[in-house]
Amino acid sequence: MFLRKTEKARLELSPGVRTLSLRERSLLLLAEGKRAAELHALHNGMGAQLLDKLIAEGYLIVEKIVETVEAVEVQLQPAPAVAQPTAKPANSAQALRSLPAARMYLFDMCERMFARRDPALADTFREALRNARDVESMLHVGAALIEEVVQMAGHERAQTIRERLKELLPEEHADPLGA
Repeated sequence: MFLRKTEKARLELSPGVRTLSLRERSLLLLAEGKRAAELHALHNGMGAQLLDKLIAEGYLIVEKIVETVEAVEVQLQPAPAVAQPTAKPANSAQALRSLPAARMYLFDMCERMFARRDPALADTFREALRNARDVESMLHVGAALIEEVVQMAGHERAQTIRERLKELLPEEHADPLGA
């Protein structure tokens, strides 16, 4: 047995309408689709009495849900097979390789490494990355950014950034960065 709100309940719960007590209104809010037994323990055990009152006054109705065997069988049938894409990238790392991904990584490194420590340098790199319209100019800005990282955070951090950038660049453009 499941509880359902009536139109009278929906009207009661609309703004500006207050004919029920706070406890009764709270039960109305919680009642939709719940079993009556779930709400009986609410309000220090008074939930059962309040629900009986709401049902008697026409705010809630009790529905018995009877499912037929056919309805259950329909729900249990497997979903139709979804066509799988025929062309898949060789691996997920290969799918992530792109110039836009590499560019966004450089913007991210610029923010992480320079925005707080040297805002003017961060602005310079941001502007240079925005103006880098071709691969060569983007790689040139990337190399300059990595050189600044060497000065600021050391060779190990710069090498980590260089390796990640190589992973993001398409293979034909990854070699010019050097190791």
